[in-house]
Amino acid sequence: MSDTTIRSRQPSVRRLPLAAPLRLARPSDMWFKPALSVVVATAVPDLLLFAIDRLDLVMYTMAGSLCALYGHNLPYARRARAVAGVVVSMVIGMAISLVAASLTGSTAVLIAVGALLAAGQKMLCDATRIGPPGPVIFTFVTSAALFAPQHLGQVPGHLALTLAAGVISWLVTVGPAVIRREGPERRATARALDAAAAYVTAPGHRTRRGAVAAVHAAWQALLAAGRPTPVRRALERLVVHAEAALAGGAHDASPIAPAAAPASDPERLRAWARQTRARGPVPTPPPAPGTSDELFGIDAERAARRTRSRRDARRVLLRSLAPGSPLLPIGARVLIGCALAGYVSQAAGVGRPYWAIVTAASLYQANVTLSWNRALQRTLGNLLGVLVFAAVLPVSRTGPLALIGFCLFFGFAAEALITRNYWLGSIAVTPMALLVLEFGGTHPAGELIGDRVLDTVIGAGVGILAAMLVTNRRAAGRLEKALVATDRARAHAVHALAAPQPTPAALDAARRRLTGSLVELREADDTAAGEWWQRALPQEQVLAAEQAGHRTLAATATRQGLIAPAQENGAV
Repeated sequence: MSDTTIRSRQPSVRRLPLAAPLRLARPSDMWFKPALSVVVATAVPDLLLFAIDRLDLVMYTMAGSLCALYGHNLPYARRARAVAGVVVSMVIGMAISLVAASLTGSTAVLIAVGALLAAGQKMLCDATRIGPPGPVIFTFVTSAALFAPQHLGQVPGHLALTLAAGVISWLVTVGPAVIRREGPERRATARALDAAAAYVTAPGHRTRRGAVAAVHAAWQALLAAGRPTPVRRALERLVVHAEAALAGGAHDASPIAPAAAPASDPERLRAWARQTRARGPVPTPPPAPGTSDELFGIDAERAARRTRSRRDARRVLLRSLAPGSPLLPIGARVLIGCALAGYVSQAAGVGRPYWAIVTAASLYQANVTLSWNRALQRTLGNLLGVLVFAAVLPVSRTGPLALIGFCLFFGFAAEALITRNYWLGSIAVTPMALLVLEFGGTHPAGELIGDRVLDTVIGAGVGILAAMLVTNRRAAGRLEKALVATDRARAHAVHALAAPQPTPAALDAARRRLTGSLVELREADDTAAGEWWQRALPQEQVLAAEQAGHRTLAATATRQGLIAPAQENGAV
């Protein structure tokens, strides 16, 4: 990086928001999929255990059932592998917890094991980018298992229950492929169309960044979906239209005239998005200019991906966990915060302080500011959730079917509400977690409620304190590396443009590489901006790199024929 880089002076300690983290957002367009999946994956083993009068084993099947929450944003081919990996990871985590619980009764040792597991789960989930709900489910299950009475001889049978429930979860999450094979790709394409329409309606840095990320995500979904089908070909053409609308607005001189660029009509883009989400056929608009070259480049990239081995993927994963990785400070935060929360809870008299560990682990996001937001959301949601638990506990104790019904209801409600705000979903998560304990036998309500409130306050307080004190100075280094990668990707694209007769595959690969680097740059900048104790950040250079990258993306789109130059459109 140049020595002349201008760096913005920022305070080492930043003001933390209070009201903004609690505001409600619009629900996700696919909230019902994980909600229904976890209900089905939980109901099947629960009812089977009810039939044989062994509801005391629900905790072990629940570990596998919660795997149904993962992978819903992935194409089915990739989802099958991802959820299988989640199930295997859950079984491994449960094995470590159950063996530790059977070998020692020392609460101090079990807290240390729980903190180590939480840190490892956080780093692996971030490294693999598995997506929501992230590591918190793993930590919740394995931390609870650490404090469950256990004998070594029981461990294989309990792990078999977890694996069996995990297989059910895998079938539930992958099964819809039989009915709607291209469903995830359709949703990703619809999001790209909506984001492009939002940018055309209100051009600006924020809407452009959102559109770039959505178009990039749509291409990634289509590339990961497997072999092309007629529906996927139609989706690819729609993404080309979204990309053309996005690239058209990047010209500095003036925007493309609507009459000359029908794909830039935001209402038409939104109509295509609605039709793409619906169950009917995918809309088939007239091909945008340069579509054939674009799809040729997509096929070339798809073929190149097939040649990459799993060894390459493992190498990338190991590199993300190697010394110098920006994930290591986050892992250290989780380890220290969870351990301290557990020990403080133990000192406060809580017999099984697993909820303090889970609360602390759930806070750690990409930076201190986001972790503070999550601490507010988690604390409010848990405290309100305890009140809900107190209200429904008498009814849940009227019979085992009532207990099963409440657990299923709160599992569904958690996924229905959590996309609006984390605290809203936590109101349902807390009573569900407490009711699961009832399957092993009734507990004094006052003790359950008191321990949960105390663990919540301790976990949130100690966890956010650890986030503030354990610095992540590598966030600035990650931003600088992202800047270098963006500069190189842009230089590569400029070189491809300068060739006398560049191939469509070369232009497409250059444009996609630049798009990916811009998405990574924005993510790195957002992370570093919310981190404490950072050196000054090169904000001006980030803005300049983004603007130059967007102009180069528009130039590659023009060269490929996706949009017409401003002169040909009559712009002045």
